[in-house]
Amino acid sequence: MGKSKNQQVSIERAEELKGRIEDFLEARKRIPKGMDLEAEFIKRKNKILEVLDATEENWNDYQWQLTHRITDVETLSKIILLSETEKMRIKKVEKEFRWAVSPYYLSLADPDDKYDPIRLLSIPTYKELEDTCMDLDPMGEEFTNPAGCITRRYPDRLIINVTNECAMYCRHCQRRRNIGEEDVHRSRKMIQESIDYIRENEEIRDVLITGGDALCLPDDYLEWIIKQLKEIPHVDYIRLGTRCLVTMPQRITDQLCSMLKKYHPIYINTHFNHPIEITEASKAACEKLADSGIVLGNQAVLLNGINNDKYIMRVLNHELLKCRVRPYYIFHAKHVQGTAHFNTSIEDGIEIMEYLRGYTSGMAIPTFIVNAPKGLGKTPIFPNYIVSRGPGYVQLRTWEGNIVKYEDHETKDIRNYLES
Repeated sequence: MGKSKNQQVSIERAEELKGRIEDFLEARKRIPKGMDLEAEFIKRKNKILEVLDATEENWNDYQWQLTHRITDVETLSKIILLSETEKMRIKKVEKEFRWAVSPYYLSLADPDDKYDPIRLLSIPTYKELEDTCMDLDPMGEEFTNPAGCITRRYPDRLIINVTNECAMYCRHCQRRRNIGEEDVHRSRKMIQESIDYIRENEEIRDVLITGGDALCLPDDYLEWIIKQLKEIPHVDYIRLGTRCLVTMPQRITDQLCSMLKKYHPIYINTHFNHPIEITEASKAACEKLADSGIVLGNQAVLLNGINNDKYIMRVLNHELLKCRVRPYYIFHAKHVQGTAHFNTSIEDGIEIMEYLRGYTSGMAIPTFIVNAPKGLGKTPIFPNYIVSRGPGYVQLRTWEGNIVKYEDHETKDIRNYLES
């Protein structure tokens, strides 16, 4: 039986749509994904275990991962290839900016490629000392701290910064000024002052616990904070900010999940930047949290040489959804001292957003955000889809670039409208 006219039109349209995705289908073959590199990761893990004289049991213990972070050039050079110049430069940088990387996260790095995304994200480069930007607090958190260890920029929500500790100190970190020379959790006195402030301000309905990394706190200390917040009637829900799912997935223990389940609704925002970071281990950590009823979102940062590529970002978002993590934000990188080599143009972000809309499902499209300086808040940046406006119409640009005239109705009072 022959095709109807409508079916034939549909087939031709389907072929046209298929043609629009052929570039991505080809490009994604060249993008490394952590889920495809498991055998290589195991080899690197075994080498690190040998260098650190450790066991598989040690590897699976997050406390071992945390206390055995690689923090010196000599140990690092036994694991990845470093020239004498690179060693010298890392030693110079570490006098100004602290670095540390978990054994797990270092196992994801290509030991022979100095431009490997994992290495760029975790190992200092000399460009950190050549940056002309001298601002260590571009968000003006010093001036948005009304009590305790709070950061408040918005009417109904705020942040509690509970620690300066992380499993790995990202080279693009916006709070590198807080890293210091040692890891320090905020005192109970300071956190109690923060909780009391929330209790006294009933407009606060959303609290984000972050740092540093919220999951670097011991379970009992974290529960002490969460339990008090949940007892405040006007706090609707609690969010945790953590990169442990990426840098130390061993932290997601059964004990942690059992504790968090007692305080729903709990949301976790994490921070994957490249598809290499999504591994069997990180996927299992995400799924364990999701199975515990915790909603997961991802806040990527747009970083030069890492993910300022429309194909890489699309693959990342697809891989995240397969782990039950919703792409939430893409942040334009903040202008923080020592991080200028990661900065991109805002146009890079707009190009990525243009490419995602219509070319993939809405679930795989985060919001592109530029943080206004000095704590003035998140500003969403969108491609311009409204071409012009007039009485009773707007002209729109579709995701394919077609210009269409769309009838625009006047809003009327529904009560008067129905009675007329």
